[in-house]
Amino acid sequence: MSRAPAAAETIRARTRLRLSAALLSGLGLLALTALALAVGKYPVAPADLASILGHRLLGLPVRAPATAETVVMQVRLPRVIAALVVGAALSAAGATYQGLFRNPLVSPDILGVSAGAGLGAVLGIYLGLPVAPIQVLAFLGGLGAVAAVYGVGLAVRRHDPVLTLVLAGVAVGAVLGAGISLLKVLADPYNQLPAITFWLLGSLSSVTLGDVAATLPMMLLGLVPLVLLRWRMNLMSLGDAEARALGVETRVLRPVLIASATLITAAAVAMTGVIGWIGLIVPHIARLLVGPDYRRLLPASLLLGAGYLVLVDLIARNLGTVEVPLGILTALVGAPFFLWLLASGRRGFS
Repeated sequence: MSRAPAAAETIRARTRLRLSAALLSGLGLLALTALALAVGKYPVAPADLASILGHRLLGLPVRAPATAETVVMQVRLPRVIAALVVGAALSAAGATYQGLFRNPLVSPDILGVSAGAGLGAVLGIYLGLPVAPIQVLAFLGGLGAVAAVYGVGLAVRRHDPVLTLVLAGVAVGAVLGAGISLLKVLADPYNQLPAITFWLLGSLSSVTLGDVAATLPMMLLGLVPLVLLRWRMNLMSLGDAEARALGVETRVLRPVLIASATLITAAAVAMTGVIGWIGLIVPHIARLLVGPDYRRLLPASLLLGAGYLVLVDLIARNLGTVEVPLGILTALVGAPFFLWLLASGRRGFS
């Protein structure tokens, strides 16, 4: 066999393999979603779940008990959808940050977005505001944090801009964390402090379909540029000098990508609270599976992140008699993974 037909056959084989992997991943995520809808304190039989979903999606007659329909549609479906959306968003943001900063230890928290959103939400809880204004304050806090980091980065021009941005994120995050601690000290220890603590640990228990509908446009607004520009991220991950040599206007593209990743992170945190580590570990797992090419890495991160948070939430609400905050479980997985990254010295992207 000559080289050209052999190369064509290799390409076709790789394409079939990728399509099969994508199909299996989609089916796996669908099965995990169905499991999350069925399993809980009130178990729903597979036949009842199929009847409920068939009634809602296709208008078929429902044969499941009314209680099962209420549990699935009003309790579990909102949190499962939120887990899918938030997990995908945080993972996409993490993959973007890691490529832009060329550092596998970077996560969406690097620009102080989570700390800013946390401060906004804690302020809303401290002031006794309803849920919706609290989410608005969280969202504005996240955007304000990244604006402050950018302001510092623009003011300090004598050093490496990427390093300046990272250090500014750490400093701003520390200041915002101090603000959160101050509000926790001032908060009512019987009512406000437990609510603040639980929100900072992340939870999907109070998410409604209205919350998802209100947040989804913001996430899509940030996610669409990342998907459309994912092939340019390959060039950005080479470094500014190499990217500019290949015709990429890094001074324009980098702020666009960072603003998009920050927008979806702030929107996710505003809806569910601070859920850490997802943006760190999921992109690494996706990179191990599909390689560093962002044309495949970003979709893989979206898919894996969605499934990962659905699985974590499923464990959190079935682990014991009391629901475990998501941030605790993600930290139990993420912190050892972070130490493994440090120990293995994985710093490259090639």
